[in-house]
Amino acid sequence: MRLFILAALFGLSLTQYNPHTKHGRTAIVHLFEWRWADIAAECERFLGPNGYGGVQISPPNEHIVLNEPWRPWWQRYQPISHKLCSRSGNETELKDMITRCNNVGVNIYADAVINHMCIAGSGEGNHSSCGSWFNAGTSEFPSVPFSSLDFNDNKCSTANGDIESYCDARQVRDCRLNHLLDLAMEKEYVRDKQADFMNTLIDMGVAGFRMDACKHMWPDDLSAVFGRLHNLNTKWFSNGSRPFIYQEVIDLGTGAITSRDYFRLGRVTEFRYGAKLGTVFRKWDQEKLFYTKKWGEGWGFMPDDKAVVFVDNHDNQRGHGAGGASIITFWDSRLYKMAVGYMLAHPYGVTRVMSSFRWNRNFVNGKDQNDWMGPPSHGDGSTKPVPINPDQTCGDGWVCEHRWRQIKNMVTFRNVVNGQPHSNWWDNQSNQVAFGRGNRGFIVFNNDDWVLDVSLNTGMPSGYYCDVISGEKEGNKCTGKQIKVDDNGKAHFKISNSDEDPFVAIHANSKL
Repeated sequence: MRLFILAALFGLSLTQYNPHTKHGRTAIVHLFEWRWADIAAECERFLGPNGYGGVQISPPNEHIVLNEPWRPWWQRYQPISHKLCSRSGNETELKDMITRCNNVGVNIYADAVINHMCIAGSGEGNHSSCGSWFNAGTSEFPSVPFSSLDFNDNKCSTANGDIESYCDARQVRDCRLNHLLDLAMEKEYVRDKQADFMNTLIDMGVAGFRMDACKHMWPDDLSAVFGRLHNLNTKWFSNGSRPFIYQEVIDLGTGAITSRDYFRLGRVTEFRYGAKLGTVFRKWDQEKLFYTKKWGEGWGFMPDDKAVVFVDNHDNQRGHGAGGASIITFWDSRLYKMAVGYMLAHPYGVTRVMSSFRWNRNFVNGKDQNDWMGPPSHGDGSTKPVPINPDQTCGDGWVCEHRWRQIKNMVTFRNVVNGQPHSNWWDNQSNQVAFGRGNRGFIVFNNDDWVLDVSLNTGMPSGYYCDVISGEKEGNKCTGKQIKVDDNGKAHFKISNSDEDPFVAIHANSKL
């Protein structure tokens, strides 16, 4: 009987690598700090029509409200209760958003914060997004309820209760991360409460979860929580579907905890991907783009079927987390479009695109003093809606990289070439490279300081194609460059190093 139970649990875990995206869609976008009402509208007007497969949303749980009215973005990662009212909206708005996005084939993945509650020194009262009372000094959260009995204070061996060494796995998992009250996940009661919270979201229709701070939880404890989760809602997902799980584990090859510890539970965020890709495109450390011929597992990254990859995320675009200064963000838009284009063209991993907001950067001794700044807000601290400009960009401080033509069109490219092999590689032994995806797509990059002028074997059927970077196909014409593929599958490419976007991409659906 025990073997049967273990086999059943293992079978469940195998399905947690599947993002359940619909209609051949392959990319997720993180709409960081967006309101639920704006996400619902974006699913209907843009994400669904343009082939995005899913949205990672900010944590939907009740959270602390700090130092009104400026309200830092990271207050979302300090839970107060499991109530579903946050700075993004209330439970009714959340449910409406999930329903409307699912109805147009766009999945919702919730950012789940189950490792901890708020910071120990954040006082008491009802300064929370739903107005629930709590006392962080005595570890009382009656709206869950959690009490001092539900935290790891008695297990942590450090003097102040915080993590002091990342070379000690017990400290990392049993002590407080940056003073955050660390939940005792080995307790059945805590496991039940966290699973109940996640199941509420599953029953509403979410497709899965980005699991925050997994490095700080024991894998067996996470396994126990995941084993309690419901199957996905059959209104939108096939019978027996398990929630997609992707776990935040920062593993750059140092420390006591590795990504491998979590592979059996679901996919894992590959932080080395963005850090290395940034170094390559910045041409730091004598890296060259042609070195990426064996990109992915050939660079020592985790197995393809375990990885979720990204150029940047909400943490490291601010200098937090992993990657340091090599991380490319929207602040370096020319390089950023190339790096995201490369990610979306390459077959490795499940890809996640970032969608950000601007903040007033203020560097002192290399450190941004304003990296705490929350999303565009009204004077009372409430989050502003996302206005859409006539040119389809966003206004009022919202960056919306996912709407940039080059990135939006590369999401389509990835969908069109899905399942096709990495093929027809070419390079100049420097920073000019090209590769295909079977006979469905081809992409060429010029990251050198001189012109690329070459004829290449694309593997594509003969005909005329629209470059989806400089423009796109509209009817039977191209708004940007037009590429001719001859009867032998060859095409001529000329890309100046001074072009606005020094890369070209064609695919089967961009053929005239």
